[in-house]
Amino acid sequence: MTSSKYNDLNDAFDVESEIVSPSDMKREIAKLTSNKDDIKKDYDYTRGNLYSIIEKGQDAINSILELAQDSEMPRAYEVAGQLIKNVSDATDKLMDLQKKVKDLEKEEDVKGPTTVNNALFVGSTADLQKLIKQGFKQDDAK
Repeated sequence: MTSSKYNDLNDAFDVESEIVSPSDMKREIAKLTSNKDDIKKDYDYTRGNLYSIIEKGQDAINSILELAQDSEMPRAYEVAGQLIKNVSDATDKLMDLQKKVKDLEKEEDVKGPTTVNNALFVGSTADLQKLIKQGFKQDDAK
């Protein structure tokens, strides 16, 4: 709870004080934690799939190249070239995944308070002291 001294100051400076309950804070922390867990799970799943695709693609490349050499057919070499391109695209996606996760982590770290209340008093220090003294006198009168 805020004391009446602070309420008078809040009124004098025309600002609102916001008190956040511990239960609300726990809920917000739980939301952030669950989001990080989801991102980690998705990253691990996607990374595993990309590794699997790349390994299977490499095996397929080896097989199609053997077939192309044995048959000496232009179509087999064309298919091998397309397969090599697909595997290289999958490796690029793996690197992009790393960059995207790093950007997400950086975004979470940079994220600061959602609301910033700045109070500005225009006047001299003497005026400010008078307002504060008036607030204290009103508190003592209550």
